[in-house]
Amino acid sequence: MTLATAEHILTLERTLPVAPAKVWRCWTEPALLVQWFCPKPWGVSEAVMDLRSGGRFFTHMVGPNGEQAPNEGVFLELVPGRKLVFTDAFQAGWVPAKPFMVGEITLEDTAEGHTRYTARALHWNAEDKAQHEAMGFHEGWGVATDQLLALAQTL
Repeated sequence: MTLATAEHILTLERTLPVAPAKVWRCWTEPALLVQWFCPKPWGVSEAVMDLRSGGRFFTHMVGPNGEQAPNEGVFLELVPGRKLVFTDAFQAGWVPAKPFMVGEITLEDTAEGHTRYTARALHWNAEDKAQHEAMGFHEGWGVATDQLLALAQTL
């Protein structure tokens, strides 16, 4: 694995007008995650989260025409209320898998009580980053973040 550089990283940064605790809940409670995680008309039919290093992070995404996209991975790091790091490079039990990315979500308090939200997708190489960008990273993760915010505002 090469060291992640700007050539390997896609980033979405926003200030969300909700408390970090609400954003954290949206990311860590499966019943909430299924409501926002995919840009509509896609959805999540199942989410499994074992919130610990090495714990399973599974989402099953379903498209509007019946497309199926199961995503198996593990959590690498959790700092309660502040940071989630996950990857598809392993399945539960540290079983190696074909890697695509490491996801890193960080939440910071602002002076106004809002959340400085940073979502990064770290790739093993520039080609994987380019593929993810072409798949619609900025639009897709942006729409999902809008959906996350709308849900968080109801909590």
